Amino acid sequence: MKQDAIQLRVIQSLSDITEESWNALLRPDAGPFLKHAFLSALEETGCVGGNTGWQIAHLIAEDSKSRILGAMPLYLKQHSYGEFVFDWAWAQAYEQNNMRYYPKALSAIPFTPVRGPRLLVSATANKNLIQGILISGLKKLVTQNALSSAHVLFPEDGELEELQKQGFMLRDSVQFHWHNTGYQDFEGFLAALTMKRRKNIRRERAAVASHQIRYRHIPGSIASKEDWTFFYRCYKNTYVEHHSSPYLTEECIQLLGSSVPENLHLIIAMQDERPIASSLLVVDQMTKTAYGRYWGAIEHIPCLHFELAYYQAIEYCIKSGIQIFEGGAQGEHKMARGFLPTTLQSAHWIEDPGFSNAVKRFLEREHAGMAAYIDELEQHIPLKSSKVLP
Repeated sequence: MKQDAIQLRVIQSLSDITEESWNALLRPDAGPFLKHAFLSALEETGCVGGNTGWQIAHLIAEDSKSRILGAMPLYLKQHSYGEFVFDWAWAQAYEQNNMRYYPKALSAIPFTPVRGPRLLVSATANKNLIQGILISGLKKLVTQNALSSAHVLFPEDGELEELQKQGFMLRDSVQFHWHNTGYQDFEGFLAALTMKRRKNIRRERAAVASHQIRYRHIPGSIASKEDWTFFYRCYKNTYVEHHSSPYLTEECIQLLGSSVPENLHLIIAMQDERPIASSLLVVDQMTKTAYGRYWGAIEHIPCLHFELAYYQAIEYCIKSGIQIFEGGAQGEHKMARGFLPTTLQSAHWIEDPGFSNAVKRFLEREHAGMAAYIDELEQHIPLKSSKVLP
């Protein structure tokens, strides 16, 4: 198919296209966060769109018969919250030069720092052609709408290469992931750690156990409305304690619980038969990956966060054959709990040539600093043997 036979359009809601046509663009290993049900839940419950600063602008590639050949999840952002790749300094530099940084174009999963496809292509289409058209279309959207820039967060490696070909600059970030190397149980995992880390984890677990806590592991398929209501109470309380506002609404959590239950696993901590804390995993059985998303408590118990968000999750992963547990953005403290540093990249295109050159120099310096940081982190790997490193 020739390039001039493909048209691009922007849709302001996923409801503008069918769930089947969107999901048909997803490979089996694309992950749960790109599902039509997941993204549309954010839209339907007002977590994005409206006055949230996340204007919906998904980019769609179609042929002359209006058949969808490709797509890019896309938002026009009025701020940089909920992204986990921090560009506040870039925005400040624009402001100091009497220029507008916002709105900017952002291809990402809102509030979710997870790597995955961003350039979605039908299995029947020419992958390189459609990806190229989506990227050039994104740049044209920036220019025609007087936006400052375009940002593609945590795309796959092959997509990074295509983005670089069209002038996008790459930026490194570090996350901490747990890897299952065939552990039979939690004690097997502990045995793989250095003595210092093993003793620390046992001490933390004993501290929580002294409060007579038990745990309910609830697959999303059987979680009740009351379970999700309690989870949201905990989730919201975490933000309140940090003098902030939650990104998600209870309506969104309830909708996700009913629309993608197969991808959710809820853990609730009980004391004297009362629920006091909870954490949520998003699970992809296709890739055997779990994602730690949210945690919260209504009562403070020392080390309960580590137990509920990490150790109970690791036990679940071992029991369920999950190979990778992504603990979310940042958090060096995760290394002390058996997680390893992992480098991810994002891609950025700045429309103004002067600022683009300045950002390029900044990213070159940051890349060198990040490499040194990773080297330092690897000196503190919690495993006894580097032979089990991924």
